[in-house]
Amino acid sequence: MLPNNKTLFLITIFWICCNHTNAQTITDTCQQSDLPSVLFKNRTKETNSNDRFAMLLLPIIGSTPATGFFGGVGLQIVMRGSYVTDRYSSISGSMQFTAKRQKLLLAKNTVYLLHNKLFLMGDLRLLLFSQSTYGLGTNAPGKLQKALADLNGYSTNDDSLAQPMSYDYIKIHQTASWLIYPDLYVGGGFHIDKYQDINDIKLDTSSLSPRLTSHYLYNKIEGFNVNKYNLNGVSINAVFDSRDNLVNAYKGHFANINLRFNSTGLGSDKNSMQAYLEYRYFKSVSKVNPRNVLAFWTYLDWLVSGSLPYMTLPALGYDQRSRAGRGYSQGRFRGEKLFYAETEFRFNISPCTKVLGGVVFVNVITTSSELADVKLFEYVKPAVGAGLRLMVDKKGRTNLFMDYAFGKQSNGFYFGATETF
Repeated sequence: MLPNNKTLFLITIFWICCNHTNAQTITDTCQQSDLPSVLFKNRTKETNSNDRFAMLLLPIIGSTPATGFFGGVGLQIVMRGSYVTDRYSSISGSMQFTAKRQKLLLAKNTVYLLHNKLFLMGDLRLLLFSQSTYGLGTNAPGKLQKALADLNGYSTNDDSLAQPMSYDYIKIHQTASWLIYPDLYVGGGFHIDKYQDINDIKLDTSSLSPRLTSHYLYNKIEGFNVNKYNLNGVSINAVFDSRDNLVNAYKGHFANINLRFNSTGLGSDKNSMQAYLEYRYFKSVSKVNPRNVLAFWTYLDWLVSGSLPYMTLPALGYDQRSRAGRGYSQGRFRGEKLFYAETEFRFNISPCTKVLGGVVFVNVITTSSELADVKLFEYVKPAVGAGLRLMVDKKGRTNLFMDYAFGKQSNGFYFGATETF
């Protein structure tokens, strides 16, 4: 049985979703507006607006299972070239501080250059972070922790499911792709992941009754250092993008295939190969309200060959914008293979200005564990949620979002700019 506040929140959003179409006779004569236009409609002329560049600087507040309450500042830039056919690009960055004493410096880029001929995607992070892990496989801890312990002859009797860790993390991922056919790009990139000063808080190997963690056991079995490790490589990729707007698509497809080759010659601790396949689909379901959109997102991330250090294995919420898995803590599910899927309905709420919108969504996650013989799709964890959207720049379709989601014995509140995917 859900707590009353959760039930009331979801019922309210679903009620709005089901009844917003009653206002469509009004919206026939209305155009999309945004918050600045509504607040300053008597001071700002539409003809003076810049439809090629928009910058949003805003405070960031929220709460997630991984960080607790957090605050900071974020910058979102949406821009396009001088041609009317040029696609919009997005550059974002943020500095965040959390109640768990974490510090995050993040920068993302999704940029079209040379009149759509060159496509860049980048993810840069500097984290002084802490995070609990639970082992590998969607059923973790459970079978995995016992299986790993048995391999070393120990039995674990932790009184808590979580295995807290702290670490410093540097991530530099950048790809560049060239247009070879309408909407189709091919290219490559480089990837650097560096973990250091790892503190496995519950690990105790010196006492008469050792307490061993999933991170320690896995890395020992695979031959990795438990205090620090590096994963460096290069990749080849293909991208298909027919979205009408990458910040907030009303229609179109996006597909991304990336094959990454990690090498000791580039500084990796071991050789390995990874594959990442992603697909997104957007369809407006209303001619009167193009903002009413059915959206779908799925990706498959897996270790093809070799072995990876524990924290670099595919994990929930490790996507470029750390948006996957609303309702669960980042890193809650981890494994050699990961499959994620999410569907979302986005709809207009404001009867005429179309400034206020809403969303309802559901997502599922599954991961594997070779050591515990857990197969992909053997265990699946769902989450559901809803949220509100506030249009702050109609040219680039930039929204502020506020979402609430809950999964099994987990929930989170999310606030920021742009859509989840």
